Amino acid sequence: MKRLAVLLLFLFVSTLQAQHMDNDKLELIIKQNADTLNGIPGNWKFIYKETPMLCVTDETNNRMRIISPITASDNLDKDVLLDAMTANFHSALDVKYAITNKILWSVYIHPLKELTEEQVNSAISQVYYAAKTFGSTFSSTELIFGTGNAKGKSKEVIPEEKTREF
Repeated sequence: MKRLAVLLLFLFVSTLQAQHMDNDKLELIIKQNADTLNGIPGNWKFIYKETPMLCVTDETNNRMRIISPITASDNLDKDVLLDAMTANFHSALDVKYAITNKILWSVYIHPLKELTEEQVNSAISQVYYAAKTFGSTFSSTELIFGTGNAKGKSKEVIPEEKTREF
């Protein structure tokens, strides 16, 4: 019982000390990572390792995204799109591939206030790697959860009867 009380106290104190990210803190973290930074609070353009990125926030609705353009979506064939969707499940980890306005992007989306400095640093790195590895390993880090893509590499197969359970 004593251990449970200590654990609950620890969790409560940890919650109170949780970082509450805002545009000012986020801008400082991006400045530490970026080669260049332009824009206004909540709407920044920056270069990270020669890769253009955008960071857009909405403090009112507690949202943040870091994105990097990869290519025009018109340039993508069916197999590459399938590879990107497979990567969203296996190798893109916290980053996803997404299309809007006829552009394929590497995208990290997260609630703003709950972000930690470590998560922002990781997000910038993952967006970068997902953009750079698009078309080859489709990965945001060296870690790959599961396997496979549409180009004949090893694939994880989920039996059809398992997919019906969902």
